[in-house]
Parts: sequence; structure tokens; C-alpha cells
Amino acid sequence: MPQVERDERTPQIARGAAFTVEVDGRALSAHDGESVLGVIWAAGIRCLRRTASKKEPRGFYCGMGTCFDCLVQVDDRHNVRACLEPARPGMRIATRAKSAG
Repeated sequence: MPQVERDERTPQIARGAAFTVEVDGRALSAHDGESVLGVIWAAGIRCLRRTASKKEPRGFYCGMGTCFDCLVQVDDRHNVRACLEPARPGMRIATRAKSAG
């Protein structure tokens, strides 16, 4: 039986087993059952890319796979929708937040 953690912000919701992923070179805590976007959001990351012309920060929009604003690179796969991708132990995730700015 996996160990279940609780988040102080939502104590009534049990979280899955904890593991680590890497986002833009930074080790982040993730939990079984979370999406990549959930992990990114929980870590306080709000900018996933920057606009081409003005380098303005852009985050995610719909959070359900319709808008494509949450595209990230996962391991060697480009243009992965973070809101639909389940987080897995050891993932290497890259946003485009720094590359365009």
C-alpha cells in the first residue's frame, strides 16, 4: 500500500505516493495521480513560455487539453500538453519560459 500524504491547503484530500520530477533543471515533488501541469502549478511556476515578439509571460489557459497553451517538453518528446500528461517518477520536463526571453 503506497504512503499517502496530505496537503495542508486541502487536508481532506489524500495525495498519492510522492516521487521526484525535474522541471527546468529543478527537482520538484510530485504525487501519484497528478498531471505534469498540477506539479508545475503546485511548485508556484506560472510562466510556461514567452510570446515571440514582446517576450511577455504566458501560462496555461484551459487546463483540460483544448487550448495547447501548456505545451512542454517531457524527456525527449516535444509539444506535450502538461494538463493531460500524467506525472511519472524521474521525468525531465522543460518549459519554454526561459528560451524565448
